[in-house]
Amino acid sequence: MLLGRVVGNVWSTRKDDSLIGIKLMVVQLLDTPEEKPVKTIVAADLIGAGVGEMVILTIGSSARKVDGLDNSPIDATIVGIVDENELEESGDDQRAAGRITGKN
Repeated sequence: MLLGRVVGNVWSTRKDDSLIGIKLMVVQLLDTPEEKPVKTIVAADLIGAGVGEMVILTIGSSARKVDGLDNSPIDATIVGIVDENELEESGDDQRAAGRITGKN
């Protein structure tokens, strides 16, 4: 699974029939929760994520194992919305001073 931040929506009037009714979101993949974007992708959203939210994504064939999407041309799906997470600092193995929240 990957972390990302929703940065926009995609609307498409002409698309594969299996995508009708599926919300498509533009998501910047994050190298770490501290907001270092790696690349931007389009992901199916069946859980109702909004622009600005940090999300959990699954990619590849796992992305099609949600709600009967097994025959859809989807390779990325939003499977969770991040409320909060904690990271440990490497090296000294001390707890990170702050918490990263989904709405930073």
